[in-house]
Amino acid sequence: MESALEEIEFLALSSNRVEVLGLLAEGRHTRTELAAATGASQATLGRILGDFEDRSWIRHDGSEYVATATGRLVAEGFTDLTEILETEAKLRDIVDYLPTHAMDFDLRRLSDARITVPSATRPNAPLGRLLDFLRDGDEVRTFSHTFNEQTLRVVRERVTAGEQRFRGVFGRSAIDALADDSSLREQLEALLAADDAEIRVREEGVPIAIMIVDDLVYLLLRDESGILQASVDTEDDAVRSWAEDSLDHYWRTATPLESDAFSE
Repeated sequence: MESALEEIEFLALSSNRVEVLGLLAEGRHTRTELAAATGASQATLGRILGDFEDRSWIRHDGSEYVATATGRLVAEGFTDLTEILETEAKLRDIVDYLPTHAMDFDLRRLSDARITVPSATRPNAPLGRLLDFLRDGDEVRTFSHTFNEQTLRVVRERVTAGEQRFRGVFGRSAIDALADDSSLREQLEALLAADDAEIRVREEGVPIAIMIVDDLVYLLLRDESGILQASVDTEDDAVRSWAEDSLDHYWRTATPLESDAFSE
């Protein structure tokens, strides 16, 4: 283990080493080409190439250098490690709120995701970003343990105007909370009456809050007290596939919400 850690340290202590090995793993390069690509001096390149040859990570072929099979393995592994650590740093402050128990995809798929957190000047920033998407989206699909007033209003306005299609699965508690408020109940009833809206209720509840707006997946992250702590949105294909599969599961295990369910 110590030897492996020493080799990791050897690479990590020099961005030039990482870049040179990555370039040679991709294909053949001359020293002149490597110098132009990295900005390293010829003296620095000489030391790097010599160290790599000593480790059999590269070989010299005429005027060109190229990575060996083990050199490519090291380059790929180091790239993977770098991507993992970059993603970890990005998710570090919100990992306690991520529904990782239900997230059936590699967390590295969130490396390019946009994370929005509340601030002193914009305490509702996560919800505000979602509302911006909802105001432009043509199709909205969701499974969630909540359906808040602002989201309901925007969806109802767009769906009843014929500008959006909506399909959602909610836990019973979310629907009951809306039904208990006469104003919100009226909005929900109007949404239910629209041709392009379908809503189902899951008696077992829905443990997470996900919205798929066109091709974008939006996760609303709350703490144990239900307070919104962050949001994550991404257009990653693997995350969207997971969200769509999860929606199908919740949809199949839920029952249609009928408009007469609120009749008094």
